[in-house]
Parts: sequence; structure tokens; C-alpha cells
Amino acid sequence: MVDSYWGEKMNINEFDYDLPKELIAQTPLEKRDSSKLLVMDKNTGELVHEHFNNIIEYLVPGDVLVLNDTKVIPARLIGEKEETGAVIEILLLKDEGEDVWECLSKPAKRLKIGTIVTFGNGLLKAEVVEKGDEGLTHVKLIYDGILMEILEKLGTMPLPPYIHEKLENQDRYQTVYAKNIGSAAAPTAGLHFTNDLLEKIEEKGIIVTYVTLHVGLGTFRPVEVENVLEHHMHSEYYIMRKETADILNKAKDEGRRIIAVGTTSTRTLETIASNNNGKFVPISGNTEIFIYPGYEFKGIDCLITNFHLPKSTLVMLVSALSSKNSIMNAYGEAIKNKYRFFSFGDAMFITNSLKKN
Repeated sequence: MVDSYWGEKMNINEFDYDLPKELIAQTPLEKRDSSKLLVMDKNTGELVHEHFNNIIEYLVPGDVLVLNDTKVIPARLIGEKEETGAVIEILLLKDEGEDVWECLSKPAKRLKIGTIVTFGNGLLKAEVVEKGDEGLTHVKLIYDGILMEILEKLGTMPLPPYIHEKLENQDRYQTVYAKNIGSAAAPTAGLHFTNDLLEKIEEKGIIVTYVTLHVGLGTFRPVEVENVLEHHMHSEYYIMRKETADILNKAKDEGRRIIAVGTTSTRTLETIASNNNGKFVPISGNTEIFIYPGYEFKGIDCLITNFHLPKSTLVMLVSALSSKNSIMNAYGEAIKNKYRFFSFGDAMFITNSLKKN
């Protein structure tokens, strides 16, 4: 049992740290793979300062790199209530089928069941069909034509609230391999990869494969309880295909490393491996997996990730793969060395060997 590691309480303040505001990256670097990279031995906590385009030196032939190929939709919409003209902002989170979407709305208190919000002079309408817990709303979208084409016209990228600069190139909030539409946020660890770097990685004999997890509320909702064990993760939809399952099972059988790119890939792999005795199967579904220290990893060996918000579930996840003390020490070193933090920031490779290849 994971809980036995902590007993009945794990205080959120265990995962807090002080970050100077100027280290929160507001814009992406000109070149995706030119960011800094902090390489950390997950067992010893030893650190090496690198640049991301040198990550290939820490990968060995036979490694399997697992990337999340989800594609972010322009999910942030600004409209107005049909009856009053009041400005309403809606963030589409998850497609529930039949044009019903789970969303966050602002200001939520102005919306009641039956309220209609219009966007783009009526090109798109959203009727509130359900009010849920935690500020969630369900709306039915009303439109003619193809929804994604309409969202491309009316919506903007749902950048996190700590990013205040305008994103000039919307594609910079997509990975170069983004394919399956459905995310409300980017799997940001993947933003560092270029097509050229991925090509070089494959030429070295590293296997690159993909899962899909549509990033939703579960990944970025803050923890609002003092006792972390009382936090409830919101569900997110994932897919693993047979080709990927076969690649991963073969790697496991042969003792080769499985390296997740991002916490979203990690959550997908751990969900499937945890439910199938450490094996991978072709499957799709929703995951609410919450990974924190004490969790025993069954799917991944190493992780490429960004630097995460204080007190976030993602700081807890990376702490579980190494240790809380090692992660907090690494974050302190990153701050001291002026690394850039969060979505458009620098990267970290939590590995089991600092040996270059």
C-alpha cells in the first residue's frame, strides 16, 4: 500500500519551494532543443548540468523513449451570455461525446443550467446542461460544420495562468509530433524535441514510440487540501496501441530501459502496468492515478520532464521516482543556476546512470 509510506497524512508543505518570479519562463526559446538540461541520478541525487540537445549522450541503443502524441486544441473561448451580453470565458477540458464538453468557466456563478453563451457572432454556441463540483460545468456545443475548424477560428491556446506574455506562434505550444487532437494543455516535456533530434536519437538505436493522454484538469488543478492523501485526481483519457505495448513488453523482458517523456506519458504507462501485473496491453480508458512518494513504479525506469510548480501533484510524481530530498536539492540547484521553470522552461532527465554513451 502506498499510504503506509506516510501513514495517514502527507503535508502539502513538504513539496513547497521558493521560486523567484523572474525564473518562470514566459516565452519559448527560439530553438526548442537549446534549453538547459539538468541530469540527475535518481538513486544518488548526483547532478550534471547539460543542454537538451546533448540528451542523446545519456541514451543507449535499445532504450525505449515513450512520447505523448496528444494535440492541444485551441480550447480557450471568450464569448457572451446570450440574454445579457456579459463576458464569459470557457476552457474546454474533455469531450464527453455527442458535443457535450466538460469545461471550466469564468465567472462560473453567472452560468445556470439552460444559459447559452455565444462565440463569434453565433458561429458557436454553448448551452449549460450540468453544473458540477469543483467549478466544473458541462456544456452542449451548437454549431454547423466541423468543430475543430471552428475552434481554430475562435479559440486560443489554453496557456497556464502564470504565462502573461502573448504567444506569437501558436505551434510553439504543440510538440513537433502532436497528432491526436484532444488536450487542454501541452505535454510540455515534449516541447524540447525537434524532428532532427528525434531522427538522431533513432539513428543511434533508441526506439521511439507513442502513447496518447489527453491532458485535462487532473494534471494542472492545484492541490487544495493540506493532507495530500485526501486530494482527488481528475480523470484523463489515454490510449495505448498494440505496437507500443509489444515494444514495451519486449524491452521489459530484455531488461532494456523504458524512458517516459513527460509526466503524462508516465501516468499512462503506470496506469496500464499497475492494472496488468507489470505488463502492457493495448487499451484505452480514463485514469485517475495519483503518484507520490512511496509508489512503486511498474512501467518506467527513467523520466524526461520539466520543472514543476510548488505543491503540485507533478512535484510529488518526480519525488516518487527519486526522493523528495533529491528533487528539492535539484530544484535548488536549478534556481541557483538560473534555470527557466514550468511550461516553456528548461528540462530535467531523471535517470539511473550519468554515464555518457
